[in-house]
Amino acid sequence: MFVSPAGAWKCVALVLAAVFAVSAAAGGDAERGKTLTAVCTACHGQDGNSIAGAFPSIAGQSERYMYKQMVDMKTGARDPGAMIGMVDALPDQDLRDLAAWYATQSPKGGAASADLVELGESIYLSGVQRKKIAACSSCHSPSGMGNDPALFPSLRGQWPEYTTAQLKAFRSKKRTNDGDSRMMRDVAMDLSDEEIDAVASYLYGLR
Repeated sequence: MFVSPAGAWKCVALVLAAVFAVSAAAGGDAERGKTLTAVCTACHGQDGNSIAGAFPSIAGQSERYMYKQMVDMKTGARDPGAMIGMVDALPDQDLRDLAAWYATQSPKGGAASADLVELGESIYLSGVQRKKIAACSSCHSPSGMGNDPALFPSLRGQWPEYTTAQLKAFRSKKRTNDGDSRMMRDVAMDLSDEEIDAVASYLYGLR
């Protein structure tokens, strides 16, 4: 399996930094979070499994990662897209509680396209050696469950349309909230449309 040394060390450094960071989300009340989800269900479903690929499934998402994304949308660090105005008035504890609730749910996912499985699996587990792109699994885990303390999101079972859109947003630098590491922008920069479609499809079927 190919993992570039630079990519591997970058992952290790970010994991260690995140583990010792005190600013990461903590202390969310999942049960209280459940009571706050009424407005979320129209797009994200009753349990966080969304109704269509335009909206991300957030069931089982990393608590700290989800909290960070909502904060980024609230502060403008990330383009909120369809979420515009949805979190602006929510206090910090509400964001933490919502993140805690959705983290307790189970993603459903679907099936990968048969013609894309081989390429998608290769990219996710081994990277793209000729382009020096590290394996996605080195940060997001082989199972796609992510790494909550390190703020690496869960990717398994995510709609391919949404994953494709986010990778292309990183590639075009429209999305930049991967921080100073630029990890996702650097990875996506050299991925072709075909490679993006393949890994997105593979993730949709990953359990």
